[in-house]
Amino acid sequence: MGCSLDRDEGGYVVVFDIKYDDALPINNERARIIQTIQENQVVIIAGATGSGKTTQLPKMCLDAGFGRKKMIGCTQPRRIAATSIAERVAHELGELGSLVGYKIRFGANITPQTRIKFMTDGILLAEAQGDPLLRGYDVIIIDEAHERSLNIDFLLGLLQNIIRKRPDLKVIITSATIDTMKFARVFHNAPIIEVSGRTYPVDIRYVDDGDGDDYVEAAVAQVLSLIRKEGAGDMLVFMPTELDIRECVTLLEKKVAHGGVPASCEILPLFGRLAGKAQNRVFRTSPHMKIVVATNVAETSLTVPGIKYVVDTGLARILSYNARAKTTKLPVTRISRASCDQRAGRCGRVGPGICVRLFSADDYLDRSEYTLPEILRSNLADVILRMTHLGLGDPAKFPFVDSPSSVAIQDGYKLLSELQAIRRDRTLTKSGKVMARLPLDPRLACMILTARGENCLTEMTIVAAALSIQDPRVRPPEKQQQADEAHKAFTSKVSDFETYLLLWQKYQEVAGPSGSQNKARKYCKEHFLSFQRMREWRDIHHQIEQILRQEHGNKQTPLRFVKNASPAPLDAVHRAILSGNLRHIGMRKDKNFYLGAYQKELMLFPGSCVFGKGGGWIMAGELVETSRLYARNVATIKPEWIEPLALHLCKKTYSSPSWRKKQGIVTVKEQVSLFGLVIVAGRFVNFGPLNPLEAREIFIQSALVEGNLGGHYTFLTKNIELLARLEELEQRTRKRGVVADDAQIFDFYATRIPADVFDRGSLNRL
Repeated sequence: MGCSLDRDEGGYVVVFDIKYDDALPINNERARIIQTIQENQVVIIAGATGSGKTTQLPKMCLDAGFGRKKMIGCTQPRRIAATSIAERVAHELGELGSLVGYKIRFGANITPQTRIKFMTDGILLAEAQGDPLLRGYDVIIIDEAHERSLNIDFLLGLLQNIIRKRPDLKVIITSATIDTMKFARVFHNAPIIEVSGRTYPVDIRYVDDGDGDDYVEAAVAQVLSLIRKEGAGDMLVFMPTELDIRECVTLLEKKVAHGGVPASCEILPLFGRLAGKAQNRVFRTSPHMKIVVATNVAETSLTVPGIKYVVDTGLARILSYNARAKTTKLPVTRISRASCDQRAGRCGRVGPGICVRLFSADDYLDRSEYTLPEILRSNLADVILRMTHLGLGDPAKFPFVDSPSSVAIQDGYKLLSELQAIRRDRTLTKSGKVMARLPLDPRLACMILTARGENCLTEMTIVAAALSIQDPRVRPPEKQQQADEAHKAFTSKVSDFETYLLLWQKYQEVAGPSGSQNKARKYCKEHFLSFQRMREWRDIHHQIEQILRQEHGNKQTPLRFVKNASPAPLDAVHRAILSGNLRHIGMRKDKNFYLGAYQKELMLFPGSCVFGKGGGWIMAGELVETSRLYARNVATIKPEWIEPLALHLCKKTYSSPSWRKKQGIVTVKEQVSLFGLVIVAGRFVNFGPLNPLEAREIFIQSALVEGNLGGHYTFLTKNIELLARLEELEQRTRKRGVVADDAQIFDFYATRIPADVFDRGSLNRL
């Protein structure tokens, strides 16, 4: 393909000469797709795996006359996909960063000439905050829509609103496996184009050994069997977790030594957090056989070239949030049939393929058709916060493809109320407006707001950024002891949060203010740290600091954020962290076991530095349910910290009111609880301001009728003396009824004591 750039008053006008690869099935439908895009505002394209939709559709949009003065925006769910696909299309069209570019979090390769822009869906959402109608684009392609992440569903809802105001904007929604009719209905019966995919047949084989716990070993066995029976060929093995990938790679490498795998074979891991250089090795052509062991990052956007065999465990780690139980689960679970089909579609591109599934055909048929959308299995607090900030109205009325339940929406509002980000009328507080601008979960943003008052903003920005990424510490299965020893250099003895501060300090000392990458990489390697995650940590920290500096000049939220010059006490840091984790407190039941909010039993995560030595009360940065409910990122706290931070949430009950002569007040025993946990078991407080009527009755009876007022009061002395004389008279004359009974005396005082007198102090003011 060739293209030329001419400049006019409006900017760049691009003239294209586009060539297509006719071997890709989607190009057989090119004329129909281009015409449909030109004639309709929204088009749904279901392109089976291997059809070429991701790389070819942007070129077709250019061919259809778009991308001359505005951009063609193409979203991907993951950064690794956005960058690798951009490079692929750039190779076909020209130099990366000129005609084709990408933008991901903390990374971009874009120029004024860029016309095709690949980006994560989160980037497009962020751009929508500053450009609500997305006027910089004339085409938006939402790829991999079947993944139904929160960002994708949010974008689809936004686009439904935008297209009504921008009839010139074209929207293309595409995926390999998609519920086409549902998407078509949402976009007013948009036309559907279905494109065939793989060019060669794929033989699906089911292997069910009845023991799903040994899926790593089972996968390795099938890899060896395929090589032995079918011959060499590039292979893709799907594992649910990063740890499983490392274990599988280790086992395969051992088989190389025993001749089970060709010695020249390349065994390569692939997961989202893997360093870019290591990721790129997967996509390079090689004269040797490749065995790629991947998570579901290779299931959709990323096409690993030349794959002949797929071994599928049928498993993935899928996060889900239970709004009723208020717990997050991250179990390894069965994927949907659509995801299974996606994985099978990774082979059969260069010749007949084989997909070995480590489960039965009945198991496959028993699975759900599609993966449950993330919006139906997530805590919606962040979504509601963003929607309120953008003025998008009630989440229950927002045009989501699948509307979340009312329980989930109410739980999201409840959490925002707990964090004091939202008022009763569901408008944002000053703090809530700042929280909405921070690139953090609302709980983490709340901690930063609290840090202002605790004078520990320096430490809190570090900790909040750390908690927003995956733990940078790595423990390879074959080197766990070495990793643990290396991590001791910065591991706290009292708090997992302090560990982050110590790690940050050590890393900053090595990297220095200039951020020496060579030194940082070396330190990470020696101390079993992910360099990519450490870099992400620094980038997020920098972004937080930038936003907080901007708040100084913000007239809408005049909150000043001043970093503390000297190190803050750890207690202050913990109090700030506690403000965002009030749901995550626990009271010790037994060693390492705690009673948490809503009477849930928590166990300290064995990897915590607090494990085996937690105090009477703890807080956790997160509660994750796998085999049981674990408290992760833990610190011991003092129970007296809780009530001041949770005054708006605490429930108080009162019992045993009584007159206290020494203090001159009616006291009552107060019990304070938070989410079902008693944080104050019983303290005596002044009952008068709480219940003036009942306190007045007790005061009259105990202090006046019974004469226990205390102090020197002439009226009471004379009344007591009078009662004594009358009692003596009654005894001498042996007549009853001379002395008033207690009820009559009570009425005597009650008719003469004002209604607002209920203790000695208020009596003295008469």
